[in-house]
Amino acid sequence: LGHVFASGDVFGIDPDMITFAKGITSGYFPLGGVIISERLLEELRRSNHPDALFGHGLTYTSHPIGCAVALKNLDLLEEGVLQHTREIAPYFQAQLRTLEELPLVGEVRGVGLIAAVELVADKATKAPWGKPAALGALVNGFLQQNGVISRNMGDAIAFCPPLIITEAQIDAVIDAFERSLAAALPQVHPQG
Repeated sequence: LGHVFASGDVFGIDPDMITFAKGITSGYFPLGGVIISERLLEELRRSNHPDALFGHGLTYTSHPIGCAVALKNLDLLEEGVLQHTREIAPYFQAQLRTLEELPLVGEVRGVGLIAAVELVADKATKAPWGKPAALGALVNGFLQQNGVISRNMGDAIAFCPPLIITEAQIDAVIDAFERSLAAALPQVHPQG
């Protein structure tokens, strides 16, 4: 999304609690944590013994290597990765929206550099094709043949590109998606 802890900047929400994990190390090492508001901390203290600490535990917390990886990852984010993400995300979303005109595309939805393209056999009725997830698996297979690593979630194709993606790479993904739909179309509608 281009924002650390996007709840406030992107969604206008001021949470009492935020949990985090993979993103703090970019998935290179397991680490997780919880951030709680002062208001919630005081309420927890009042509900326990006055000298009690906020006791919690996570499977992946406080490991020295994980903490070192997280600190290095935060250094890298400060080198402009998030700014680049904020700048490139509108282009990514706009290019994905062009797919809505294509056959088999029921809806494009997303925010920042996260998106999904819902696939349908019939645009008017949004009817699926065959068994659930069959169209998603078909198009995903063609995408991989066309050099795009993606995954289908049912009959939707999920896109979560790296934060350093370029406009040229986005264009290549869109082109590969269009070619993948063209390859799938004869199987979905054999008579054209």
